[in-house]
Amino acid sequence: MVEETTPVEAKPELNLTKTLAGAALLLAVISIVFVFAPRTITPSAFLDQGEPFFPDFTDPNVAMTLEVIEFDEETAAARPFKVTNQNGIWTIPSHHNYAADGEDRLAETAAGVMTINKDDFRSDNVSDHEVLGVIDPLDETAASLLGRGKRVTMRGENDVVLADIIIGSEVEGRDGFHFVRMPDQKRVYAAKVDVDISTKFEDWIESDLLKVERSKIDHIVLRDYSINEQSLMVDERDTVTLDKEDNTWAANRMDPNQEVDSTKISDLLREVDDLKIVGVRPKPKGIDNRLSGLTVSRQDVLSLQSRGYYMTRTGDLLSNEGELQVRTSEGVFYTLRFGEILYGSGEAISAGAESTGDEESGPGENRYLFITADFDGSALPEPPPPGNRDFEDKEGDDLTDDDKENKELADAHKSWEDEVKKGQETAEELSQRFAPWYYVIASDSFDKMHLNRGDLIKEKESTDE
Repeated sequence: MVEETTPVEAKPELNLTKTLAGAALLLAVISIVFVFAPRTITPSAFLDQGEPFFPDFTDPNVAMTLEVIEFDEETAAARPFKVTNQNGIWTIPSHHNYAADGEDRLAETAAGVMTINKDDFRSDNVSDHEVLGVIDPLDETAASLLGRGKRVTMRGENDVVLADIIIGSEVEGRDGFHFVRMPDQKRVYAAKVDVDISTKFEDWIESDLLKVERSKIDHIVLRDYSINEQSLMVDERDTVTLDKEDNTWAANRMDPNQEVDSTKISDLLREVDDLKIVGVRPKPKGIDNRLSGLTVSRQDVLSLQSRGYYMTRTGDLLSNEGELQVRTSEGVFYTLRFGEILYGSGEAISAGAESTGDEESGPGENRYLFITADFDGSALPEPPPPGNRDFEDKEGDDLTDDDKENKELADAHKSWEDEVKKGQETAEELSQRFAPWYYVIASDSFDKMHLNRGDLIKEKESTDE
């Protein structure tokens, strides 16, 4: 007979050992998952979702300064752009304090920045900043040159910071959304950025450079000459003078069978009216637009010559690619002197920032432009003044025919005086505006204005059937 064996009861110590071993293994697995898996977002991370970044910034009109810092990966340097209001004058400090037409655009930009909200929380891990493109472009401690965002700072009176944010990469699949964060915080959000934060020089300046209406232009002179930069000899090729009468243009020394090409003259007038600049450089303080009798230093002369301009012994200023003169019916007389070629693009052209090298040819051809404005009284011939002013002491019924005639002459003469005064004031205002600057224009603008007789004069079309 087989004796039944009673099962041995497990010892409590053995079960405890197995339990501890299992717990240790589980903890190790959890640790590995925690290290290598994406971090779990705690509910508290969502507490401020949907809130504005700058709740105290509620009035766009209090913004006085916009500064945008972008990072140029080619030069490994931060590239600043700034617009500010100082003593009521808008300027662009990053472009030699050139005058900005900035109030409306800055208010629009401020309004857009005000509406940026913390739409979706994405990360509070610094290691994610590069891939999300929100590394501060001013951060010198960051090892990577990649993943740097656009830092936008807005200030009010007394340089009080109204908004400061880094705008990073676009959020894939969500139109208008970018990853954003505040410079002093790790947390990154996906936010709708519905604002055009332009750092283009041409977007912030007065677009109507000459402030001229093409319909008022009635006199044009094309001085077709060039200067040999080695011998400083002037090659005077031609001077084309064009005048408008009854909306018809005629040129000097034009044969009876010739006429002014209406398409070419229209293109010229349109370019003058819509003239845009792509850059500016400050002139030396010794040079202004009152060139007659001007005494300049050798340093000033070198500044002029480096841009393609040369002073004559008589104090006149010549340019190495001739000049265009334009007069309006109001007596404002513009002279546009075409100077040296300038190659490049971007800030190298708009502000004179260092380019990638000493370029002497290639794409991005531009041209220096020296502009002056004067008043030409011949555009407003003086009408005959009244023979006497006896009419001033008489009532209407007491006026003789002679009094009435003199009164008409006096009224006409007064209107002429007002027009002359207005033209002089306009010319002076423009002269002061142009005086501090060498301008830079694109090559296509130069080509449309730098014309000669062959470009503008054509044979009349035959009317024979």
